[in-house]
Amino acid sequence: MHIAITGAAGFLGQRLIRRLLERGELQGEPIRRLTLIDQVEAATPAVAGVEVDAQARDITAPGAFDAMLDARPDVIYHLAAVVSSAAEADLDLGLAVNFDATRALLEGCRARGLAATRLVMASSVAAYGGELPETLDDMTALQPQNSYGTQKAMCELLINDYSRRGLVDGLVLRLPTIVIRPGRPNAAASSFASSILREPLAGEEAICPVPSDLELFVMSPGRVVEALVHGAEVPGECLGSFRAFMLPGITVSVAGMIETLREVAGQAAAERIRHEPDPRIQAIVGSWPTRFHTRRADALGFPRDTDFREIVEAFLADSAR
Repeated sequence: MHIAITGAAGFLGQRLIRRLLERGELQGEPIRRLTLIDQVEAATPAVAGVEVDAQARDITAPGAFDAMLDARPDVIYHLAAVVSSAAEADLDLGLAVNFDATRALLEGCRARGLAATRLVMASSVAAYGGELPETLDDMTALQPQNSYGTQKAMCELLINDYSRRGLVDGLVLRLPTIVIRPGRPNAAASSFASSILREPLAGEEAICPVPSDLELFVMSPGRVVEALVHGAEVPGECLGSFRAFMLPGITVSVAGMIETLREVAGQAAAERIRHEPDPRIQAIVGSWPTRFHTRRADALGFPRDTDFREIVEAFLADSAR
């Protein structure tokens, strides 16, 4: 089993690598090779019997995927992306990384006849927007209200079409907002959703740029990684003709997140959050829907978190390791 991962140096890519190596197999086959692509060389623990090729590449450069695709991977996880606020600030960069590189990847698969390769792309709740019903489903029309969501939506349509034509075995997983991310805040508009928990839990102050009644559709990093692994193993015949759907997150308000923080870590932790409205962040995050029927993901056996407290306690358990 040869697995390739773009965006392999990011936090999600790193967690996916660790999980795959812990399993040692995918689709019932032992993992023998990993090809990892990112702007910088991705860190990987040494595991006996697994060949690792970590490549530092600009995926917008011509031929960036050639070496990876020439090795004919069985599974490709396409996680590389310019995140929401950065894509909104720089249209050209967002198009180059989020859309043009995805098209180049698909064309590379097509040119090499990689019809049986399972391509799993991470999309986003940001692909939705505009006038929406109270509760969405997988077939709700996409009307993104920012460039990041638009670029992801375009990629979804391409992967559906290449899969329909039998050029690749594609699957698009629309990710809820991932909470709690480790590390420091990044350029994602949703970065605050992790920082208002992560920093107070570490005894630091955090800024909340949105109203307390704003709701988010969230999923823990652990469940997202489980979903990515599962996505490589769902038989193509079970996916049907439409290859994109929402993962089963949970709906929680910012006030509910802070209340859970108070329950788990005490009043002092909750008081470390400062409320400083940021209209730019509010405009982006406020356009994302928060309630979904995830019947397809549920029927296909994708995992879900039980409640928000479980998400916070999982983060604390991971941090203690």
